[in-house]
Amino acid sequence: MKVSSQSFENGQVIPKNFAFCKIDAEQHCIFSDNKNPELNWSDFPAETKSFAIICYDPDVPSVGDDVNQEGKSVSKDLPRVDFFHWVLVNIKANVTNIEEGSVSEGVSPRGKQAGMSDLGVTGVNDYTNLFAGDPDMGGFYGGYDGPCPPWNDEIIHHYHFVVYALDTEYIDIKGHFKGQSLRDAIKDHIIDQAEIVGTYTLNPNLR
Repeated sequence: MKVSSQSFENGQVIPKNFAFCKIDAEQHCIFSDNKNPELNWSDFPAETKSFAIICYDPDVPSVGDDVNQEGKSVSKDLPRVDFFHWVLVNIKANVTNIEEGSVSEGVSPRGKQAGMSDLGVTGVNDYTNLFAGDPDMGGFYGGYDGPCPPWNDEIIHHYHFVVYALDTEYIDIKGHFKGQSLRDAIKDHIIDQAEIVGTYTLNPNLR
């Protein structure tokens, strides 16, 4: 199975128009265009009955005390955890492409709708947790929302867009489900998978 994108090359930098935030000389970072990248997949098993997509960043700091703090940096030695940027399941077996900007275009304060969509069933990404309690941004963030790593992080972040071929047409998962919940729900149904990985940083010293 193969996954590719016309929006960025595997192992290369994700352009800023596909990010949630971009570098700003005065404020460190500001909101960006936040478009979803184009994705397409091929060479999946003939017995595939549906697809799922998970996009995640495994490089997120496990402790946020120094994140985006003036005069401090997020150590490269700090343990890292997954942050989910896109959670989608029950994509029909005849769908092999998602067009650029078709799922997300611009930052949506308080998030985009989760649940049933034209592509399948959308879960919520981890901006839901990040902005919880924020009066201006708090809400349920469905669909794709792109990179916004700490601007003072000592490492470049990696964004894994994983497409799973499944042996069932339907995964019974409801509500505002998150990335790990979807991983658990599909683990016994995966017959193949492939990914494309892009990198991103808001630290001008790493660009």
